[in-house]
Amino acid sequence: MNSDSDLQIAGDILEVPHLLQAPREHPATVADFVGLARSIAADRSEWEHLVRYDATTRWYHRLRTGPGYEVWLLSWVPGQGSGLHDHGRSSGVLTVLEGALTERTERGTRALAAGAQRVFAPGYVHEVVNDALEPAISLHVYYPGLTEMPMLPQSQLRSTGGTPMTCAGREAHEIDVVTA
Repeated sequence: MNSDSDLQIAGDILEVPHLLQAPREHPATVADFVGLARSIAADRSEWEHLVRYDATTRWYHRLRTGPGYEVWLLSWVPGQGSGLHDHGRSSGVLTVLEGALTERTERGTRALAAGAQRVFAPGYVHEVVNDALEPAISLHVYYPGLTEMPMLPQSQLRSTGGTPMTCAGREAHEIDVVTA
């Protein structure tokens, strides 16, 4: 027995190609979509030159599409927000690339620092706002692709009266998963 481990593998698994899964060309699972968002976030050359800031309206750009998904790049100047909304039948991954954003839901308020990720299911209601003094940039992956974004009255967002939640200072590999 090997003193470092009680587990030994006979032969080389890489020599048995029929046991290996072929790499996927496009993401298909929640983990794949989170990974896609992380890889795009890490490659600033793919998105940094595209970012624009508009003081009159939120700026957005569809960065990529694939079978059943879309990737959007958004910029937020101080004070801009999404309004209370959901994403119809789409699930999503929100990644803060630069700056800080605030997410408000019926469960409370969450500060999202650069590197923070949120994964959400269809029907998840929230509002995203730049409450900071500096601009922010975010990346949004929707699957299936976003076909609707129903806006909801602010009265639908109940005050929780609780302490704000925070994702500030979190490591880039951490995510929060939320459901409707």
